[in-house]
Amino acid sequence: MKENTPNDETSLFTKKVSRRNMLKTAGVGGVGVVIGASGFGGLLNLSDSKANGQTNDVVPFYGTNQAGITTEAQDNLYFAALEVTTDNKSDLIQLFKDWTEAAAQMTAGKLVGEASLNTSMPPKDTGEAKELSPSNLTITFGVGPTLFTKNGKDRFGLKSKKPAELKDLPKFPLDALEDSWSGGDICIQACADDLQVAFHAVRNLVRIGRGKTIIHWAQTGFQRTKQADSQKTTPRNLFGFKDGTANPDKKNSSEMNEHVWVKAGDGPDWLVGGSYMVVRRIQMYIEVWDRTILKEQENTFGRHRDSGAPLGMKNEFDKVDLEAKDKNGNRIIPEDSHMSLSRGDGKAKILRRPYSYADGMDPKTGSLNAGLLFICYQRNPSKQFVPIQERLAKNDKLNEYIIHRGSAVFACLPGVKKGGYIGESLFR
Repeated sequence: MKENTPNDETSLFTKKVSRRNMLKTAGVGGVGVVIGASGFGGLLNLSDSKANGQTNDVVPFYGTNQAGITTEAQDNLYFAALEVTTDNKSDLIQLFKDWTEAAAQMTAGKLVGEASLNTSMPPKDTGEAKELSPSNLTITFGVGPTLFTKNGKDRFGLKSKKPAELKDLPKFPLDALEDSWSGGDICIQACADDLQVAFHAVRNLVRIGRGKTIIHWAQTGFQRTKQADSQKTTPRNLFGFKDGTANPDKKNSSEMNEHVWVKAGDGPDWLVGGSYMVVRRIQMYIEVWDRTILKEQENTFGRHRDSGAPLGMKNEFDKVDLEAKDKNGNRIIPEDSHMSLSRGDGKAKILRRPYSYADGMDPKTGSLNAGLLFICYQRNPSKQFVPIQERLAKNDKLNEYIIHRGSAVFACLPGVKKGGYIGESLFR
């Protein structure tokens, strides 16, 4: 899947933009979008269709932990939450086996299925990623609370293995959640530096799941591209502020073990090496924000917009002093600012991995339908995300400009070794 090399920077920019614009409209949610009626049928026979060349944009699928969590965030996201329609546990296990093999091949830059000249049959691979590079594709799988029990039913004999932390989030003040953007039995997070590659991954995994799964909701996401920001600065959200400054250090294994990876004793052993993913679809009132003066914007976030520095400081990563006061005795960083409330006492940390979205116009208001697909990872949601969000939901000045439309929690499975399959520890 080698990416074509354009003759000049202009043509490269045009190709990237055209791909992105073509697929942004795919971020449409809907309960019960039917994918098909028959299973994929056994393990895949996969063929390498990658052209000569690039190997430096491959993120290995196999490992102790799943890729796509501490991996450097790619330019684009395609996220899908699925409902499981089969009642057969063996079908579900086979699906995860098929997905494992397909995901390993696609992240390596290969297409799904043997090439065939039989024009009377659909091709095994949908074809839109042919000749494209792997683009640092990662595919991350998670399972939701409803995979274990739904309407009081133990669906696959897994009820006893459901972690206490795997549950719907409490309802927070000002939430306006919609079923069409919430929940899911299984999630697939595909991230890549090319949106067409990410979409191809989810599309083909969903295709493999015919007769066993249907899409519950799906969303595309983007951030600034690596080409546009060669310095790899902290990405900015659609309000123009840096997002992710306070993340724990992904390269520090002790911090990741403390805040992100599930450890022995945290719950069921099958999730050790995994992590809990919280997803919140946050709509931004773009037009209202655009009419707000800069000083008010900065007081809302608690940071300077241009530098990302805490108010009163010069640099993005300068030490935060929430008690600092101006000459009039007022706190420099307002108590109701987003940073002040999200930080709290500084002990509860989450690994933020958000992506912006833009889905055209909101038909209800005639305004831009845009915002943030907030994704974060943690070891214990009830001790990390929940207390943070409880503070934000009650007092965050940012609430004047946003509203939460979707919510979901997933247990992201541990990594897998070659010869095994994703979710194997759960089904033992």
